[in-house]
Amino acid sequence: MTTLTRWDPFKELDELQNRLSTLFGRAPVRKDGGREEAMTLAEWAPLVDIIEEEKEYRIKAELPEVSKPDVKVTVQDDVLTIAGERTFEKEDTGRKYHRVERAYGSFARSFTLPEDADAARVNAEFKDGVLVVHLPKSEKARPKSIEVKVA
Repeated sequence: MTTLTRWDPFKELDELQNRLSTLFGRAPVRKDGGREEAMTLAEWAPLVDIIEEEKEYRIKAELPEVSKPDVKVTVQDDVLTIAGERTFEKEDTGRKYHRVERAYGSFARSFTLPEDADAARVNAEFKDGVLVVHLPKSEKARPKSIEVKVA
């Protein structure tokens, strides 16, 4: 006897999502009839913009709800690393969370410095939840204008 099973494309998507989550080291989200049974906090890494200007590179990292003492910027072996932690402030005053989607915990982002960056002069500033790292270009790497005289 053959049993017909109705094809559910969303079930296949859920299975694919769970396989990918497992591959990347995150616990899968389990669903029961379209309702979430358990949801784990995702690992997170701050979003960054990397900008090149004439005299420097800038890395801008979004670090909402991270305090300045919880952020560390290091340069070692031509790799710049931004590391820190965003903690979950759970209060047990009868508060019941129905959904927690924002990620918390430790993070680290590493970037290989461009050849023309001067690692000895890296500096950073932190304001309003945005970290800005300045990577000055070395003097020898900067373009020079040469005046051409017409005879």
